[in-house]
Amino acid sequence: MSKNKTQKWWQKLIGQKMTASGWLSFFVFGLGQLKNKQKGKALFFFAFQFVYIAIEVLTSSVVTGSLPGQPEYWGYGFFRKSLYGFITLGETTGGRFRDNSPVMMIEGIIAIFLLLILFVIWIMNIRDANESYLSYKRTGEIQSSKEFYKEVFETGFAYVVSAPALILMLFVSILPIIFSFLTAFTNWDAYHNPPADLIDWVGFENFTKIIELPGWRTTFLGVASWTVIWAFLATFTTFFGGLLLAMVINNRRVVCKKAWRTILILPWAIPSMISLLVFKNFLNQTYGPLNRMLGMDIPWLNDPFLAKVTLLVVNFWLGVPYFMMLMTGMLTSFDKTIYEAATVDGANASQCFWKITFPILLQQVKPLLIMSFAGNFNNFGVVFFLTGGGPRNIAYEYANHTDILITWIYNMTKDFKMYNMASVMSILIFILIGGISTWNFMRSDAFKEDI
Repeated sequence: MSKNKTQKWWQKLIGQKMTASGWLSFFVFGLGQLKNKQKGKALFFFAFQFVYIAIEVLTSSVVTGSLPGQPEYWGYGFFRKSLYGFITLGETTGGRFRDNSPVMMIEGIIAIFLLLILFVIWIMNIRDANESYLSYKRTGEIQSSKEFYKEVFETGFAYVVSAPALILMLFVSILPIIFSFLTAFTNWDAYHNPPADLIDWVGFENFTKIIELPGWRTTFLGVASWTVIWAFLATFTTFFGGLLLAMVINNRRVVCKKAWRTILILPWAIPSMISLLVFKNFLNQTYGPLNRMLGMDIPWLNDPFLAKVTLLVVNFWLGVPYFMMLMTGMLTSFDKTIYEAATVDGANASQCFWKITFPILLQQVKPLLIMSFAGNFNNFGVVFFLTGGGPRNIAYEYANHTDILITWIYNMTKDFKMYNMASVMSILIFILIGGISTWNFMRSDAFKEDI
């Protein structure tokens, strides 16, 4: 970056040219405010820098050199040690920092988070020192500490109240996501398994494996294509099945509607895991009740094609009640005069459905269909509890015939400790789901109404 570009970038960042007060706050937080005779504000900003320095100093310790016989020396506090560990992921197993690559990566992420927060406070501190000085030059007045703290309370109250939730989200949600993302760029597998072994950064090597190695390429294409097919069929079969049941139950000629709704919603009321385990035993090829009643030996869960069909049928059983109740609520809210007007114009029942009912329903339910598609894309429970990913496919790497991407990831992590490749798959799932969902949602009327 050239000098002129750097200057422009810096000026854009701080909002204006640097003043003497700004330069003082550049080196010591709050020092520019102290020059502007704003003691309270100076204390406010200096507290942030003091806390960070205190953390680094208090966590510093005497460490030995990286080589045997090297003298001990002082100097590695939390931030320096964490950033060093994040870059190197450890020197030697059991080294001077008790090297454990995943722990060092997490500590590095935390350190980067905290330093980014410090950077934001630093910029705010410089901008405030500049603006206060320029305001004093224009008006001859300076903001008092009381006015400053009152302004902070009034404008920043919402941030103060929401800060605990934001911090919790940072460590519970964002940090694991970043950790998982970064794992894709390491060699963390069964052959490099911390803390017994250290791991290294390998760049995009894991991503190229999927393209270059035939086994990984075949597995990814096969599992990914089945995952998309599964998510599409699982979503739209339950949608149209629920719509059909809702239309039938809402028909004026159907009696005991409440009783029918109660019966049909029972599959949704029972925990899905229990239902899936029951189906798994019910459809067992050897001793399953269904095959005994039929007097046949049908491989419901052992044939590659039949197992996939069975998955869709069982998922239909579990998912239809949700859409049935959703559609029932929507249908009861329709304006009946629309149908009366259409009938007067000569429209029959089929035309009323396809020209009136279905377009209105689709407009309202499209965002929910997108969410359901994303949910089925990662529908771990149905596949895991019913087929376990089987039957076996010897052509796949760590996957079987009915495995979808999420169960493939599970197999790679739990059974084979292929954490790096599992992380790669997680990133690809995010790209696929995010891309498809965003594209469909942007095409929906709900999105167009929002903008």
